Amino acid sequence: KLCGSNYPLSILFVVVNEFCERFSFYGMKAVLTLYFTSFLHWDDDLSTAIYHAFSGLAYFTPVIGALIADSWLGKFKTIIILSIVYVIGHVVKSVGAIPTVGDQKMHVVLSMFGLFLIAVGTGGIKPCVAAFGGDQFEEEHAYERRKFFSFFYLSINAGSLLSTIITPILRADVQCFGGDCYALAFGVPAGLMVVALVVFISGSGLYKKLPPQGNILVEVCKCVEFSIANRWRHRGKYFPKRDHWLDWAREKYPKQLIKEIKMVTRVLFLYLPLPMFWALFDQQGSRWTLQATRMNSNFTINALLIVTFIPIFDMGIYPLIRKCNIDLTPLKRMTVGMVLAAVAFVAAAIVENEVQRTVVPEPIAKESYIQFLNLADKNISATLQGHDGFPITMAPLQDPDNYVKLHLDSPSQLFSFDLQYGNVKTKCLQNTSEMEAFSIVLYNEGEILHCKLLEDEKLKPQKGKATVRIVNAYSEDMNVTLGELKFGTVNKNLGSSEYAIMDRGQYKAMCNVGTTKYAVDVGLIDFGAAYTIILYKKPGDASLKVWKTEDIKANVLHIAWQIPQYVLMSAGEVMFSITGVEFSYSQAPLNMKAVLQSGWLLTVAFGNVLVLIVAKAAYLEQWAEFVLFACLLFAVSIIFSIMAYFYTYVDSDDLVKTDEDREEEIPSPHKDISLNTVSKQTKM
Repeated sequence: KLCGSNYPLSILFVVVNEFCERFSFYGMKAVLTLYFTSFLHWDDDLSTAIYHAFSGLAYFTPVIGALIADSWLGKFKTIIILSIVYVIGHVVKSVGAIPTVGDQKMHVVLSMFGLFLIAVGTGGIKPCVAAFGGDQFEEEHAYERRKFFSFFYLSINAGSLLSTIITPILRADVQCFGGDCYALAFGVPAGLMVVALVVFISGSGLYKKLPPQGNILVEVCKCVEFSIANRWRHRGKYFPKRDHWLDWAREKYPKQLIKEIKMVTRVLFLYLPLPMFWALFDQQGSRWTLQATRMNSNFTINALLIVTFIPIFDMGIYPLIRKCNIDLTPLKRMTVGMVLAAVAFVAAAIVENEVQRTVVPEPIAKESYIQFLNLADKNISATLQGHDGFPITMAPLQDPDNYVKLHLDSPSQLFSFDLQYGNVKTKCLQNTSEMEAFSIVLYNEGEILHCKLLEDEKLKPQKGKATVRIVNAYSEDMNVTLGELKFGTVNKNLGSSEYAIMDRGQYKAMCNVGTTKYAVDVGLIDFGAAYTIILYKKPGDASLKVWKTEDIKANVLHIAWQIPQYVLMSAGEVMFSITGVEFSYSQAPLNMKAVLQSGWLLTVAFGNVLVLIVAKAAYLEQWAEFVLFACLLFAVSIIFSIMAYFYTYVDSDDLVKTDEDREEEIPSPHKDISLNTVSKQTKM
């Protein structure tokens, strides 16, 4: 026992194993999408598709693991063998991330094969590890077993929290092979999986290892098939009814097996609405993450909240509810968890609506945007006859407020702007194109005013990045480096570089003009902004000046606005997921625990499928899609609560297989019918 308690010492090895395995899995996933886009150079659509295909496979393979564990090898051997497959997958994936190993095709092949092995390994052991940990407890220690599942889930989120912080740092801050070190970012999770395997094997002598109960899943399927077929053969009115449709398998299968299958089917029936919860929950890694990229700042909060909430609920909220004489059964907890997740999506919709208010819409067909940048030494007034938003008066080096919308009569149109520069009037002729944004740079040579058209970035940078271009307003060519990013030579007299993607941060520009070097402070490059940085020199001034303007405004809504939705979702996860894992174990027959755990995990897989179906079919604005998901989960919560009301909890102690419990097979269907006449009809 662990420290003289009712907790077996063996569960310590199980919990540490799960911590290391989850660190391994989530650490690898934390950089997987970046690996696809940056290393394999796939576009966002293909990267997203492969990412979700991998995630889906990882949650469909638990059925295979459960079948092997319950029917053939047992949980202990299944965990060891599939963990070895898991490790091999990590190694193959890490080798595929080494730039010097083969060509692009080789990297793709190794990456896909490695991901397949990882999906088989992690999915195969998922239903086994939790059930194996539950097996270590005696049946009279149900309270301790319930606490174990909380600790078990705590280890999952602790591993997830640390990995999602550490692995991206390894990828970005450690350089190898002349770039981001994906090989190390994948190699560290591989090492943690080796540690997980070693720790699990180390506890071998302490484990209670229940033998497999035979090919139980096949036996269950055959029993169900026979029951349906037998009921169909005896569908006439002159055949007596039976209490349950599975009772029609009595002619061939023992009563004990039928009782166990009834127990499993009752739980599986309860599982039917559950994918909707996971459809919302898993959008934390997709929709909510994309929402965060359009906000200011970034953080990892869900795993941190889970690690905090688990002890708060177990040692605070649940005991307080019990003291208030409120019977919060497992199914009631799960219902509350679903409601909290739905409310979280209402909060997400509110935040999304606020985010959209800060995003300038892109120009559409027969429309373009224009702004003026005044590099001259006096105020300039611009007028365009027949268009709203004019006249515009600009002070020297004044940041423009907003773009002015121009309506075009054709895909491309020439506009004549009337400019007033002091006492000088002149025209600026510029040709603009539809669905584009432009800056007109105004500068003077004495009393002569010039203008030049620059095409601007119109798409807001994704993933919390910023985009920057350099404009050289000096009379000589200039070589520019911003931070670690080299823009190369930017031509004189308003030559412009291409936009480059940059991370948020404070930057200095190093500029080489011939043999002269300049260092100028650019300041903050912020989340989601597109910048034009104009480098210029005033007459008679020895220093180089910088003018930084925002072509696309930085994200203004702080990411802290996402905290309420994460708090609600994390509280919902604690009440729904932890309770669901423990409920699945406690309500499963002894020889079907891994099978029922895999059924629980399948609800996650189908939840991901639901996201794709609803998102593709709805074609809604993002805030409306969040509201739709919230409404669907509210409706499902009501349905689930009704189903839970009629569910009768079963003590699995009564369903342990023993020779005394088994009935002899009834060889003759006529004998069975004559002895089992009842008046109550089944649902079939």
